[in-house]
Amino acid sequence: MMYKPSSGDEVDSWQEVQLVYNAALKEVGTKLEILNDEFQHVHRYNPIEHIKTRIKSSESIVKKLKKYGKESTIENMVEYVNDIAGVRVICSFTSDIYRIAEMIGRQSDITVLSVKDYIANPKPSGYKSYHMIISVPIFLSNRVVETKAEIQIRTVAMDFWATLEHKIHYKFEGDVPEHIEAELVECAQMVSSLDAKMLSLNEEVRRASGTEAEMY
Repeated sequence: MMYKPSSGDEVDSWQEVQLVYNAALKEVGTKLEILNDEFQHVHRYNPIEHIKTRIKSSESIVKKLKKYGKESTIENMVEYVNDIAGVRVICSFTSDIYRIAEMIGRQSDITVLSVKDYIANPKPSGYKSYHMIISVPIFLSNRVVETKAEIQIRTVAMDFWATLEHKIHYKFEGDVPEHIEAELVECAQMVSSLDAKMLSLNEEVRRASGTEAEMY
């Protein structure tokens, strides 16, 4: 059963939403940490550098609902906003991104609802990341509810670029000067080149050592 708030009171419903989506973050975060630990045990290699989690602010949710032409209700938040719970997985190399996505997809209690591969198909701005909308069961005291979360997987370099782009768009309230947009695109190309070079170097070291060696 996909999650729906049980209370009619707006304040209670929002508190319940936060509780359930925080539980989803804990579930997904724990799964990723276990996968990373197991990968280290078997392959002597950690594909995940670090994990960031967040619950989307009510202001951001309302803004997204307005963009979709929906009323700002708790029910619409849960039904139409897929990234209330957000998990960002940062890894070293582009090959790790697809390795992590594959491991997530193999989890028997995770359902992958949709995927957007902005690495194979970058946005015009140069943005690159691998996005998955998933659902995970949350066991409450009186029911089990499937709860949606967004997982973004990207390299350290991609994350650095995306963080800067977000700050710039926030600063200019979406109306970024053309010359800055052009420089961001140029920086995105540099990031792609750096990621490709670092992956090539890491694979050369791995072949030379005969292990899943990691570059430091």
